[in-house]
Amino acid sequence: MGIEINTGKRAVTPFRFDNVGSFLRPKKLKQARASFAEGTLSKEELKRIEDECIIDLIQKQKDVGLQVITDGEFRRSWWHLDFMWGLNGVSKETIEQGYKFHDEETRPETARLTGRISGENHPFVDHFSFIQQYAEDGVIARQTIPAPAQFLAELQRPENIDATKEIYPDIEVLITDIAKGYQTVIKDLYAAGCRSIQLDDCTWGMIVDKNYWKARQDTETVEGIGELYLRVNNLSIENVPEDLIVTTHVCRGNYHSTWASSGGYDPIASILFEKENVSAYYLEYDTDRAGDFSPLAHVGNEKSVVLGLFSSKTGELEDKEKIKARIEEAAKYVDKDHLCISPQCGFASTEEGNILTEEQQWNKLRLIKEVADEVWG
Repeated sequence: MGIEINTGKRAVTPFRFDNVGSFLRPKKLKQARASFAEGTLSKEELKRIEDECIIDLIQKQKDVGLQVITDGEFRRSWWHLDFMWGLNGVSKETIEQGYKFHDEETRPETARLTGRISGENHPFVDHFSFIQQYAEDGVIARQTIPAPAQFLAELQRPENIDATKEIYPDIEVLITDIAKGYQTVIKDLYAAGCRSIQLDDCTWGMIVDKNYWKARQDTETVEGIGELYLRVNNLSIENVPEDLIVTTHVCRGNYHSTWASSGGYDPIASILFEKENVSAYYLEYDTDRAGDFSPLAHVGNEKSVVLGLFSSKTGELEDKEKIKARIEEAAKYVDKDHLCISPQCGFASTEEGNILTEEQQWNKLRLIKEVADEVWG
């Protein structure tokens, strides 16, 4: 699993003070992407501006004390769709409705199959290579990608299911090809120097929400869908190198400071926490929509949990003493040596970003580091 535990400082990811991955896009980057979309900025010029913004972001991450750096997902529009579009056999499509969030709806885009899936020449490998050159002693580069289960769920959306079944009438072949595609990308990322991969996964947050089941068939169950998602995730990370640490982040939606689903981890704890072959779980815990800590008893002693006790949706700073009390509460179920803390999600899961300022974003991270230092030393 690659886990090294001691009473204070951790030697490998996840770290006591950690982050989920995405950051607010600076104004210069947003303007550049808009100009590129309008056809008034070249692809080369856009990349130059992306590079500049990412270099600046990396330095800010180091300055705030993070031991892991990402590119903030600055080259993406979405936390998940851009990765899917980078796979072979997948196209970008505009549809009638976007994802439904609380009081908001996203841009109406999706990923749809046009052929068999494979993972050769994925653009994210070059994206990672760019940030890897800024890793140093005590600071590692991490690549965030949507979980295989998230890709499967996208392909099974009502708007996509016919195209999916046309190419993959047998779901077992679909699962196999998704896994093979991911294995190819992961192998290429590893060759580029990646030793920390995070699988972002909203599927678990969806299937614990009561509203999710209103549109499902009577024969489907939380356990049945959960086992399917577990299988495609585990198959995709099967036989990864021993020194490649794979973690996962579970969320209930994060778009423009809104959310998409509610429900505690109880219904899926025995599947997700006991059976998924990852080293650690980054878990949303900033509101009561995520339930209590008792499902963490299923995690066991071989894995770690990063408690997302801080909200990336608001610039308001949390009360340190209340956060410390919640850490102690979680420690009843997971040994404190196996706990870390972070925001519940990224600050900009899509390029729109959450409703707070960049200054508030960095102040939030400084607070998390202060709490981590005070709790673990």
